[in-house]
Amino acid sequence: MTALLDIRGLCKRFGGLVATDRVDLAVPEHEIHALIGPNGAGKSTLLGQLAGELRQDEGSIRLAGEEIGHLPAWRRVHRGLARTFQITQLLPDFTALDTIALSVQVRAGHGFRFIADARKDKPARAAAMHHLEQVGLAARAHDSVGDLTQGERKQLELAAALAAEPALLLLDEPMAGLGPGESRQMTELLAGLRGRITMLIVEHDMEAVFALSDRISVLVYGRVLATGTPEAIRADAEVQAAYLGEGDA
Repeated sequence: MTALLDIRGLCKRFGGLVATDRVDLAVPEHEIHALIGPNGAGKSTLLGQLAGELRQDEGSIRLAGEEIGHLPAWRRVHRGLARTFQITQLLPDFTALDTIALSVQVRAGHGFRFIADARKDKPARAAAMHHLEQVGLAARAHDSVGDLTQGERKQLELAAALAAEPALLLLDEPMAGLGPGESRQMTELLAGLRGRITMLIVEHDMEAVFALSDRISVLVYGRVLATGTPEAIRADAEVQAAYLGEGDA
């Protein structure tokens, strides 16, 4: 099976610290692939390299067969890559609808207009409402971001990522800061995207990881220790000793 995302020999060093150490990873189209591991294993560094926020020291990143490792972050978005963050990065004074309308404009190449333009752009607002409906936020469309709950902000950030019409969605701890009910809701939202968008998820919530993932890779000290189905990862003795057995969730 041809990989949508193909990473080979990816390395990133910060002085004497090796954050990612010759990482190889292949994610087929439409797969939900989780990346787990202890704190400090290099998971967020790897996402930063894929998104273009960090330049790799060695290795290659291919998306749909194209080398993107040399491209700036904004060009990677136009190649079909979008991401969310552990801590949401949203403007609190914008409404939910304005936020996503602006995301739609950026994807269309109209980036960085004044927000007044986004408020008048009927096609962008119609597309934005569709994305809000996808994540269950249509009823909050005209509320300020600052008035949304933490779970709703996570949903809004997901809608902003979907507005980029990505082929590959990078999710950095989508369950972070959520209560049990909100985590279940986010898990259901992401499961509803199965078969439409390829996802690489960094997550500590093992219940969500095993519920969502087609395959899981375990990163320890910057290296991929194991990759396999959820069942295979649960049964892997090395993974048990290095991560799952420690109860680090």
